[in-house]
Amino acid sequence: MNTKTFIATTGQGIERASLRADDQWEVESLLSECDVRCLAAHPLDKNVVYAGTQGSGVLRSNNAGKTWQLAGLPDHSVTALAVSSLEPGTIFAGTKPALLFASRDGGATWTELAGFRHIPFRRLWFSPAEPPFIASVQAIALSPTDPQVIVVGIEAGAVVRSDDGGTTWTGHRPGAVRDCHSLIFHSTSGDWVYESGGTGVAFSRNGGMTWTQPRAGLDRRYGWACATDPAQPEIWYVSASPMFLLSHGGVPAAHVDGKANAYIFRSAGGAAWQKLGGGLPQPLHYMAYALITDPAAPGHLYAGLSNGEVWHSTDYGDTWRCLPFQLKSIHRSLIMV
Repeated sequence: MNTKTFIATTGQGIERASLRADDQWEVESLLSECDVRCLAAHPLDKNVVYAGTQGSGVLRSNNAGKTWQLAGLPDHSVTALAVSSLEPGTIFAGTKPALLFASRDGGATWTELAGFRHIPFRRLWFSPAEPPFIASVQAIALSPTDPQVIVVGIEAGAVVRSDDGGTTWTGHRPGAVRDCHSLIFHSTSGDWVYESGGTGVAFSRNGGMTWTQPRAGLDRRYGWACATDPAQPEIWYVSASPMFLLSHGGVPAAHVDGKANAYIFRSAGGAAWQKLGGGLPQPLHYMAYALITDPAAPGHLYAGLSNGEVWHSTDYGDTWRCLPFQLKSIHRSLIMV
């Protein structure tokens, strides 16, 4: 196995699992004093990782998550981060309430993208996730081929797009899921964008301008994570659970540990969604909050479950094994560096 390090948010701090020289996994609990909301890895430097926090702004690590320093936006609740692969030092941060900031110097200084405040109908954005029900930036997707193109997902209200580096923005893009949970570009194609959200899943083949919601075979509508194969953009994956769990006050089943009733699905070449098994629990009692593919390893897929397990497939999700370490939890972000 190639050496990998996994970093997860747990609801209070982070956990970091790394493979030591003796082929044993070491799990560390870090940042216990911080409410870490999101993580982002630098696409060109595996040692550089960013974390967004509730009330402490952005943190930066230069050693793959071992130690951390403040990196701006103090007193903000940072809910989404993205690091550019095309413009060195450029990072975008989204917050709750839904504002967007950019840094061009690795987090030393930040500027608000004021045009984001003028998106049509943003006054209607509303999040049911937690009081006081204010919408947040849930995901930021950066084009891998055009540094001017940014697509942003709101929980809940819209998926919006900029083609001038964030100066101006469209309204909600036709066909996208308004309650966005995950949003990614393909790692090398600026045409393919993927979304998983609270009422379904969607993809775009024109850089996020228009979207399609494929439903055939998808018997669960509450989507959370999405991922795509690095070599074949027509192969992508989502995790999904039932919309509501009446026995727990109607909250989404995904958020009730032990009762998620979820599956990981694969779509290939536009075919109907397929449920993936091959060793995975059927159904998943703990939500797959993270799906990760490796740009250097087509066919490989990792799934991070809310109970802290990380599962790995080397054959596009046909067969799986649970990696030999246990995180405290994954709530609700996991990255691999």
